[in-house]
Amino acid sequence: MQYRRRLTRSRRYKVIAGVCAGLAQYFGWEIDKTRLVYILISVFSAAFPGLLIYLILWFVMPEE
Repeated sequence: MQYRRRLTRSRRYKVIAGVCAGLAQYFGWEIDKTRLVYILISVFSAAFPGLLIYLILWFVMPEE
């Protein structure tokens, strides 16, 4: 039987909705660095696309 990883929002490590923590856990990245990179990308892309993507992921990603 194969174990399949699922992309889910984190309950334990969430700050707002757990989206960045869930992405970090799924890809094996460090949670704090993932949040920092996401914030930097959002700010340098005029903030709106980053916020919109975060909101979409908040509603699309199931909670663990």
